[in-house]
Amino acid sequence: MRTLPDHLRKGMKLVIVGCNPSESSVRVGHYYAGRGNEFWPILYESGVVPEPFDYHDDRRVIEFGIGLTDLVKRPTKGVEELKREDFAEGRIVLSQKLEEFTPHVVAFNGKLTYEQFAQRRCKYGVQKELLYGARVYVLPSTSGANNKFKSEKLLHFRKLAKLVEKVEKNRDTQAH
Repeated sequence: MRTLPDHLRKGMKLVIVGCNPSESSVRVGHYYAGRGNEFWPILYESGVVPEPFDYHDDRRVIEFGIGLTDLVKRPTKGVEELKREDFAEGRIVLSQKLEEFTPHVVAFNGKLTYEQFAQRRCKYGVQKELLYGARVYVLPSTSGANNKFKSEKLLHFRKLAKLVEKVEKNRDTQAH
């Protein structure tokens, strides 16, 4: 099965977890490459990354201490094609990755992604529980299929940028 490689390394300040790669993203070999996906512009406009780039340069997120992965690695046209088994396997694999790479903040791109992982309902924003020591933020999906307004998505990405900044400051303070 062709899929997207994880962009992960130990101790990243942020790992963004998508639901699963679209067939079009896998075809071009890059994350969030779908025509209507607002991920890359929002990532920059919100201040999560300091400079604009697009899916062709998706590996560059690592330069900013940010990782990319998916809950389910099996590509589909839409999330409705995913089966219960896909999510069950994805939960195990993602848990292992988060435990191994110990990011400081984990953001789930989409409520469905987090709800399938945590197996419970949630609201957008910071979650109460930690995940392998990481703060958890649930974002509205940047998928073109999500008809939430861009301004709402942008607001959550800005809050995520602030959370990451705060977590990093606290880590620096504790280190000294």
